[in-house]
Amino acid sequence: MVCMGNICRSPTAEGVLRRMAREAGLAHRLQIDSAGTHDYHIGAAPDARACRHAGARGYDLSALRARQLVREDFERFDLVLVMDAANEAAARALCPPQWASRIARLTDFCSTQACTEVPDPYYGAGEGFERVLDLVEDACRGLLQQLRAQGST
Repeated sequence: MVCMGNICRSPTAEGVLRRMAREAGLAHRLQIDSAGTHDYHIGAAPDARACRHAGARGYDLSALRARQLVREDFERFDLVLVMDAANEAAARALCPPQWASRIARLTDFCSTQACTEVPDPYYGAGEGFERVLDLVEDACRGLLQQLRAQGST
């Protein structure tokens, strides 16, 4: 899961997918992580607002810490799921050519929400973090469903 600073959207997506995978009995088969395309917050905990809104839905982000996306991530992970066009461009610029097909937008897996990006809630109010959770939950459900259908889990 990849966003800009790895303190709002991508740790939220990591926390949501971790819990959904655990509840589905798939946690042992998936390696889930998050990163940022920029180095703004390396080592920082997720934004307090992201933690608060995620916590209200039962997701614990407290152990997560921001890190920056690195070239090795494209080899290490089968999927590198970005939150928006800007982070997709940054990820593609860093990605070795042989792994470019591993990059996708998280919203590609949405089944009930019509959108192409997970909007950055950082400069907004609580409703932005709720919107992120709505999109991320939908996308993570769709991702797990697709992985099951492909026999990847």
